[in-house]
Order: sequence, then structure tokens, then C-alpha cells
Amino acid sequence: MFTGIVEELGELVRLDWHGEGGVLAVRGPLVAADARHGDSIAVNGVCLTVVGVDGETFEVDVMKETFDRSTLGALGPGDPLNLERAATVRTRLGGHIVQGHVDGVGTVLSRTPGQRWEDVAVALPPGLSRYVVEKGSITVDGVSLTVVSVTDEAFTVSLIPTTLELTTLGRREVGGLVNLEVDVIAKYVEKLVAGVRS
Repeated sequence: MFTGIVEELGELVRLDWHGEGGVLAVRGPLVAADARHGDSIAVNGVCLTVVGVDGETFEVDVMKETFDRSTLGALGPGDPLNLERAATVRTRLGGHIVQGHVDGVGTVLSRTPGQRWEDVAVALPPGLSRYVVEKGSITVDGVSLTVVSVTDEAFTVSLIPTTLELTTLGRREVGGLVNLEVDVIAKYVEKLVAGVRS
């Protein structure tokens, strides 16, 4: 489990393809400092398992399903990555409950600068809008954000200076793709209510 509070802006060192899967090598001095084989690290919002650590770089396995559901396969060396280590029982839950299980890929539709912040509109893949509510939480590339507004096709969020400076969202251009994870509680509630109705 994660909280959606990015700890470090790392970068992709390499992506080695092995058939339909692959191995990502990621440079992240803070996150790699205490990483061990088997640890979970969220990379742009995708929960991945550490298979090796070498100094400031860690490696993670990525299977076909993960490449199919996320933006990881489109990355290249030098691309920035939002990194967060898994939460512990002592971790402050500064964001919201994030699993690192990507529900779909969205497209940045617009960026509207404010005095110190920026409003960003993101297109929602079909079927996800029912889980997104105004003032609710959504995870975009691993960043826990509050939804400002939502329609059946898109939602908007406001990015504060810290988010703009310290995450990939400050650099994501219009037309860029982002990993989306909706609030897992909404999905559980939907399933429970469907069971009551049947």
C-alpha cells in the first residue's frame, strides 16, 4: 500500500525487454538507499517489486499485464519517474489509500496556469468516471490529488507549486499520457451494493 505522496523524482536508467515483459532499472538515491529484494516501490503509480539494488539504482520486473495497463512501456532512458516506497504502520497517511494498481491511462487535455498553481484537465478512459467524484481522491502517475471537477469524459485537478516542482506532473505536456488509479473504496462499495441488489 502507498499514500500517493511522492518521495523522490527518479529517472529511468534502462528498460530491458524480455519477450513481452521486461526489467526497469531506476535511479533514485533516496528510495534505493534502504531498498531490498522483494520490497514494493511505486513507479509512476505502478506497484513494482524490487529484484535488485546497485547503489543508487534499483531494478524491478514488469509483466505484460502491467505494460498493457500503464505508460511504463513508452518510457525511455532519462525519463523522470515519481517514486514512493510502500507505506509502513508508522507512515503518516498524507494522501489516501493507494494500491499501485493502475485502472487505466488518461490523456492530459489542458493546463491552465494560476498565480501559483495550475489546473490540469485529464481525459478519463471509458468506465472510470463512476469512481471519480468532486472533492474525492484520484491518483495520477502515483500522486494523490483532489478532484476539482468531473464529467463522464474528464476530470480536473489543481497542482500546487510543490507538486509542479517535485513530480512528473509539472512536466507532463498536453497530449501526454498518465497512469490513473481511482479510489479503491469506491470499487469495493460498488461491488457490495451490486451484491445486495442481486
